[in-house]
Amino acid sequence: MTLEILTPEKKLYSGEVYGVQLPGISGLFEVLDKHAPLVSALGKGRVKVLKDKNNFVHYSINGGFVEVLNNKATVLVEGAEAID
Repeated sequence: MTLEILTPEKKLYSGEVYGVQLPGISGLFEVLDKHAPLVSALGKGRVKVLKDKNNFVHYSINGGFVEVLNNKATVLVEGAEAID
């Protein structure tokens, strides 16, 4: 599936991924390949981008929204930064 993480200033991440774990306002949830269409608000927390089953990257976000449609997840956030 394709993932894009966008802030008002720049594109933080764009590429093919195995899945993504997101901080919803009611708790964490995960979006994997061929997920049903979805729109959800995101709270402050950590986004875990699963590049494959063994490799991942973390981003800290201050809230935003995610849209999943046609095997593409678009994450729109106010502020975000990569975490090592």
